[in-house]
Amino acid sequence: MRVSLSWLKQLVQVTDSVDALAHRLSMAGFEEEEIEDLSARAKGVVVGFVKEREKHPNADKLSVCQVDVGSEEPIQIVCGAKNVRAGLHVPVAMVGAELPAVNLTIKAGELRGVSSNGMICSLSELGLATESDGIAELNALTDKLPALGAPVAPILGLDDTVLELAITANRPDGLSMVGIAREVAALTGAALTLPDLTLKPAHELLQASDASAEAMQAGGLYGITLIEGVDGTRVSPTWVQQRLERAGINRVNAVVDITNVVMLEQGQPLHAFDADALEQLTGKPVNAASFGLRQAREGEAFIGLDDRELSLDVRAQVVTCHDLPVALAGVMGSKASGVTAATARIWLESAMFSPAAVRTTARSVGLRTDASARFEKGLPREMTLACSIRALELLKELFPCEAKGLWVCGDSAADASSVLLRRDALHQLLGPLEDEEGSSDLADAVIEQCLTALGCELSTSDEGWHVIAPPSRRLDLAREIDLIEEVARLVGFDRFGAHLPDPLAPGALTPAQQAERRLRTLLCGAGLQEITTLSLVGASDSDPRIAISNPLLAETSHLRTNLWEEHLAVCVRNLKASQPGCWIFELGTTYAGSADSVEESRLLSGVICGEQRLERWTTSGKTAPPDYYAARGRLTEVMQALKLDVADRRLTDDFRLHPGRAATLVLEGRPLGCFGQLHPELAASSDLPDATFLFELDLTRLVESATRRNRWVPAFKAFPTVPASERDLAVVVDRSLVASDLMQSIRKAGKPLLESVTLIDRFEGDQLGENKASQAFRLRYRHQSETLTDDQVQPVHDKVRNALVKQHGAELRS
Repeated sequence: MRVSLSWLKQLVQVTDSVDALAHRLSMAGFEEEEIEDLSARAKGVVVGFVKEREKHPNADKLSVCQVDVGSEEPIQIVCGAKNVRAGLHVPVAMVGAELPAVNLTIKAGELRGVSSNGMICSLSELGLATESDGIAELNALTDKLPALGAPVAPILGLDDTVLELAITANRPDGLSMVGIAREVAALTGAALTLPDLTLKPAHELLQASDASAEAMQAGGLYGITLIEGVDGTRVSPTWVQQRLERAGINRVNAVVDITNVVMLEQGQPLHAFDADALEQLTGKPVNAASFGLRQAREGEAFIGLDDRELSLDVRAQVVTCHDLPVALAGVMGSKASGVTAATARIWLESAMFSPAAVRTTARSVGLRTDASARFEKGLPREMTLACSIRALELLKELFPCEAKGLWVCGDSAADASSVLLRRDALHQLLGPLEDEEGSSDLADAVIEQCLTALGCELSTSDEGWHVIAPPSRRLDLAREIDLIEEVARLVGFDRFGAHLPDPLAPGALTPAQQAERRLRTLLCGAGLQEITTLSLVGASDSDPRIAISNPLLAETSHLRTNLWEEHLAVCVRNLKASQPGCWIFELGTTYAGSADSVEESRLLSGVICGEQRLERWTTSGKTAPPDYYAARGRLTEVMQALKLDVADRRLTDDFRLHPGRAATLVLEGRPLGCFGQLHPELAASSDLPDATFLFELDLTRLVESATRRNRWVPAFKAFPTVPASERDLAVVVDRSLVASDLMQSIRKAGKPLLESVTLIDRFEGDQLGENKASQAFRLRYRHQSETLTDDQVQPVHDKVRNALVKQHGAELRS
């Protein structure tokens, strides 16, 4: 939003300097992006009078002028403009003047052998026009010419400063001069001098078709006014041109310029249709009921005021006249219905379109205008009709025009509901106000002054105040917290004391949080990559899932019940992308139960699929995916790093896993999860290789076990200073007996000398007997302070052997 300081001063008493005002607005939420001093365009440019004009002796297109600039003697200037002549008052750039519009510094010199000591300027050289046919003639611009040699800036409207402010989406009132004036008044306490508005003008009901009426009322309000007696040939007065130029809006004609001035002043976009052009375009008489609002038809043609030929689709909303599109609603009018030099009657549209509909329309045609930028942010309904009356009043100052009626579809009166602002809630949220005398709660008078300055109506209550926001702020001051924020913003956030805990304590991660982070690090170190999948999935006939109430897509309409399905899909996508393998894991949440009672479970799930290595020369270029034990070993590395002793139990009834290559993982005597090779049928249907391994663990139990004090808190253990004694033990047992059961019995029987036990061999053969297997273990014994002798080791070793025979029916082989 470009804010003219001179225009702003007509609306509010501004006493601050430009920099101070820009700082105040920035601290209040309207960030200053640029300060443009327009007088810099004409610095060193003065009023001159061409006393004599002679033809240049050495050039046909140049003139030698004697120009009076208020000094004792006139100065000589060589000029190439066609319209230069004696008797003109002109802007003269003196030697040393800088013209930023054309990046030129004026110097004394010679042109074709004739000295020139300045330059007679055109409007384009002063940044007031994009093109100029000749020099600026000040006689035609003003009747009151200042003295010769006086600065030319005031005559050309360059005695002004423009603030360019960034307006956030929640403050549509900032896109109007009146809105900025109210903000300045609230910040400084200055008095306002705003134009009078007729908030509830008399009007008639617009008898639109049912479909159009529904669309108009969905947007909020649609008003149309017939005005006769305008003149499309009239040029806007100087004050209108200057306001538009400083706002960065092109001038068109007096009618269109007035609608743009009202938009800049009040924030309400207006649009004028040529009434006679509409009748010629449609071939029918046009009245208020001829106007409608509908979605465009697929491929419908539209030529806008910018001469672009558009092919519309159903996303665009159009204003119609006898069902012929004459405007993109809230974006731009059509060229055929626009105001031209032949215009004598207009239909003035003042509407409030749906922000979503305007945004969709603008995107569908790739067009964003000053009008759409305002409609997209939302406009107050009370201002819609008032702005059409404001435009009519300004038009009457220029033309002997007359309104023949105002027709409206929709309710022009919005609910002015009050919001309760509790005194205790404000003090609790903002805290005390800090000053030199100490800290104290914000006084009621200050709170009331802030809200009144915004235009709010207050009524006191025991708890605080009932607040009715002004129409221009009703969209963003709808809650108590909004009012509290406004009070803090106007008082100054930096003036409130800090709310810090007393005493201050350093923050830290909990052991559970640290354990999860360490678990992630360990899994990544084991070669796996962490992923995050979406917790919303589609419906499933075989797996009952909890539906969400507001799904965006059918594919994301339910809460997931597992992680592994999406993990397999990730592996499939990676393998199809020519990746040799996909080793992934995720710490995620699954959901069970019903919508009334949702049960959440935290899981550690992952897949090891294909190979993951840096070289292939050791296998002569052939792939070498991990087998069951190598894949299981990756998980063991992680568990051992967390000091967790996880045992395996045979698992045969999990439909996801191979019945002979799967295990239930047991931690502290209770099932923790599962690990196994993917079932061949599932692997084939998913187009995954046989060497695909899946694991799924209860993350909550895993973290609880890992953070037990005896594991989580590091304990010092002295390095051994005496040698160990190792013995091998081989036993024949039932083939179904797992090594972990044997190892557990060995550890119990070998205390306290047994330091470790490791499975070193497993053998099955007919010579061992039916359903028998040989398992060999290496036992390491060590005393804390002395070297063990055979006499000390043998009794413990015999105890271990006897325990295996007694507990498991083992047959000793060594």
